[in-house]
Parts: sequence; C-alpha cells; structure tokens
Amino acid sequence: MRVGLICPVWFPVPPEAYGGTERVVALLADGLVDAGHEVTLFASGDSQTRARLESVFHTAPSEWIGHTYWEMQHALHAFLRAGEFDVLHDHTGMLGLAFGGLVATPFCHTVHGPLDGQPGRMYEQVLALAPKAKLISISMNQRKPRPNFPWIGNCPNALDLSMYPFRRKPGGDYLVFLGRMSPDKGAHRALAVALETGIPLKIAAKCREPLEIRYFDEFIRPHLGGSIEYVGEVGHADKVELLMGARALISPIDWEEPFGLMMIEAMACGTPVMTTRRGAVPEIVDHGRTGVVVDNYRDMENSEMLELADSLDPAVIRREVEERFSPEHMVANYVAAYEATIDATRGA
Repeated sequence: MRVGLICPVWFPVPPEAYGGTERVVALLADGLVDAGHEVTLFASGDSQTRARLESVFHTAPSEWIGHTYWEMQHALHAFLRAGEFDVLHDHTGMLGLAFGGLVATPFCHTVHGPLDGQPGRMYEQVLALAPKAKLISISMNQRKPRPNFPWIGNCPNALDLSMYPFRRKPGGDYLVFLGRMSPDKGAHRALAVALETGIPLKIAAKCREPLEIRYFDEFIRPHLGGSIEYVGEVGHADKVELLMGARALISPIDWEEPFGLMMIEAMACGTPVMTTRRGAVPEIVDHGRTGVVVDNYRDMENSEMLELADSLDPAVIRREVEERFSPEHMVANYVAAYEATIDATRGA
C-alpha cells in the first residue's frame, strides 16, 4: 500500500522533547515501512524516519507555531502530491482535514484533540467541506461528543518499548508530573497533593507559550523549593529516569483527555499511574492493577490510595503496555482503517 503521512510541521519527527503527535507519527511511519508498505512522510527536514521524507522546511519552524502561512506551505506540499498514494493520512488538525475535501485520493484524518465544545462545532463545519473524509479516534471516549462523525477506526497510541527499558527502581520517594503547563493538565493539583501528603514532587513540563508561562508564574513558581522541584522540559532519557525512580506518576487531569501518552510511558517503566477519571483514563488505566483512578484529585491524598499504588506489581504494569499499546498493534489498527477508508471511498 502506498501511504502518504502528513505530520504537523512544528517539531521534528520524532521530537526531542514535547510532542506527543509527532512521536506517534514517527512510530507509525517506521512501523508501516517495517510491515512492507511504501510510506512517504511529510514533516520537517530535520526529522528521522525509515519512510521517504518530504519537507518544505529544512528545520522545524517551531518559532512560528500556530501561524497559518507556514502551516499552509507544508500542507500544500503534501496535498498537491495526493494522487501518488493509495491513501492519504493526515495528523495536522482542521486545516489538513479541510484540504482533504479537495482531493480524490481516499483520505483519513486522526483526531488528536477533544471534540467537546467549540472544537467539536468547528470539526462539524470543516467536515461539511470534506464530506468523503474519514476520521480515526485515539480513544472511544473521544467520540462521545460527536458519535455521528464519519468514524472509520479507533487506533490507540503506542510506544517504542525499546526506548523504555524495564528497570524499575524500587522504593521511589517522589511523585512525578509530566505534561504541559496548563490548568487542565493539573500541575497545581499535583502540587496540592504533594504538599498535603508531604511527598516530594518533580514537575517536568513544557512551559514555552505565554499562557503556560503565566500559569506557571501564578500557580507553580511560588511553591518551588524544598520538596517541590521544577525540572523543566526534559528530553527522553531524563524522562525515563524520572519515571523509573518515581513512586507514581500523578496526573490529576480536569478535561476530556483524548488519550494521555504520559500514562502509558509511566506504565512502560513499571510505574503506577494516579489519575482522575476523565477522558480516556478508564480505557488506559485499570484501577487496582496498573494504577489508581479517583473521581476527585483530593482522593489521591488518602493514605489508602497511596498504599494501593505502592502495592501494584511493576511487571504487571509493564506487561499491560506490551500487550495493548505496542507499535505492532497500532500499525495493524491503522492498516485496517486505511483499507476501510479505501473501500468506503470506492463505494461512495
């Protein structure tokens, strides 16, 4: 199968630090090549891939993130080549989805964000311009606000487990928070749990954009020092070290998280996840087996919840990722979605 993969252009594939979508696309591109497919990846020129790489920019234009002029150049380069592929698969967002309505090639689009509220309404409007487009979810919960969208497959994210060695360090004495500096991700709630329980907290989070910096300055910075440490936006090796040595990953989210890659990253290291019951959490974390799932983040302060997290078997946690979130499993799901997209387009 000839597959055209379109990745967001703002960060290289795979990213050096933050960039969940780019990390997933990198894994998918290589996995499709390994499975014998002919893959062209549209991404920034500083990307590393086993697929054929096509780029407009030699390096990822991260400083222009969100500016349509740069995004349009990247999208046009990909969609003008649509006729070369059996299926075109977009990961860029609503602009890419809109372009998908202009090509005759079977086209599918992975929704990486939430669909409640305004994003869902915008997706509905864009789909009116791309009536033949097919959508792929990354969790079933993600579909709930818009169950009647043209879903063609559900493809949970995966990890390259060779990059997450299972060397769980016993007796971790700190909690770790991973993500971006945003109220919905909940670094301030993780901080509140750490202060209440007296357990040290290491915060590893993206903090580049104005809103992220403002949130950090108001809610996080005043509490730093002593047992609360901000370690910055860490690279992969440092992230794995943090996860392997942590007592638990604390993820007190307060939004409909479409997936939550950091949760399976922790689980790959054998580290239990303590999280709130929002978004895709119930599809990822098995309460009492691979983590602790609570209705209110304040429940994480309960000594029984902490003891439950401490009692979980790291080998069982790791095995869950190996069985459910492997690259092979993700690639097979996407290939099935591609075949369904092609069949649906031909039958239209």
